[in-house]
Amino acid sequence: MTTLDTRARIGVVGGGAWGTALANAAAAAGHDVILWLRDGEAAARLEASRENARYLPGVPLHPRIAATARADALGAAGTLLMVVPAQTLRSVLADLAPSFEPGAAIVLCAKGIERGSDAFMSEVAAERLGPGAPVAVLSGPSFAADVARNLPTAVTLAAADADLAARLAATLSGPTLRVYHTDDVRGVEIGGAGKNVLAIASGIVAGRGLGESARAALIARAFAELMRFARAYGGRPETLMGLSGLGDLVLTASSPQSRNFAFGQRLGAGASPDEASGGKLAEGAFTAAALVDLARARGVEMPVAEAVAAIVSGQASVDAVIAALLARPLRGEAE
Repeated sequence: MTTLDTRARIGVVGGGAWGTALANAAAAAGHDVILWLRDGEAAARLEASRENARYLPGVPLHPRIAATARADALGAAGTLLMVVPAQTLRSVLADLAPSFEPGAAIVLCAKGIERGSDAFMSEVAAERLGPGAPVAVLSGPSFAADVARNLPTAVTLAAADADLAARLAATLSGPTLRVYHTDDVRGVEIGGAGKNVLAIASGIVAGRGLGESARAALIARAFAELMRFARAYGGRPETLMGLSGLGDLVLTASSPQSRNFAFGQRLGAGASPDEASGGKLAEGAFTAAALVDLARARGVEMPVAEAVAAIVSGQASVDAVIAALLARPLRGEAE
């Protein structure tokens, strides 16, 4: 049984599949890791069994990881990965931030936009931690099972301070996880949040049996929407063309391993939104309405995202949305 090591450099907040996978990756990169879970019994089981049987069965926990439910244990970490759902980030930061080491770098790993406030994750963190806190965002095409099993994966880390972004990227990169860096925080956040919504649309097309030609067209048009949205909110085109934009969209819009794609696939097959969720979190379902709100605020047309929001909210049926999209006026492809 592993004991808590006060020399630990990395703290991971969240013991789901992605949190456990990132903890394993950080440990493989040579760091002592504290993996924090809210549930004390779950933390004790994970620490004793050395396997997250619920989320990553068959994947052993790295020896350099200590699982705990003690908030004060996170004070030993100079870098903290916040691997909690986008809609709970605000409350988790409120609970745990007093335990963080002053000046610890906070890496936000949720891909979403907060409902109600329509705030990006970096904005939520700034409100809770203060505008000068060293905050970064991690995103990119990555399935937890691949990262946990040490399969080659590349992601992007963004921080407004370019030096901080480079340092954190070097810290988190390991034998099989390659972390690129940028100072385009908003572009990376938009790619990560937007692709979840658009992956649901791709899943709907697949579940409805509309064919691969239709799905390819949908993904291309959806990506054009994402580019327009990013430009309106200050994201750089090259960021959206990279790992956290196009790369992540290709992954999540093409594989049933993606919760968002699988959610959309079940919607397309006739399930209700509640039935389609299957008790599993699909961030895009929560993000859809916020993405549409932000798009309308800047006059950005996002018909695919609007269609997803209407279906998820129960305001329109899949067939009605498909008919409406096909009836849209023809225009130049660049428009």
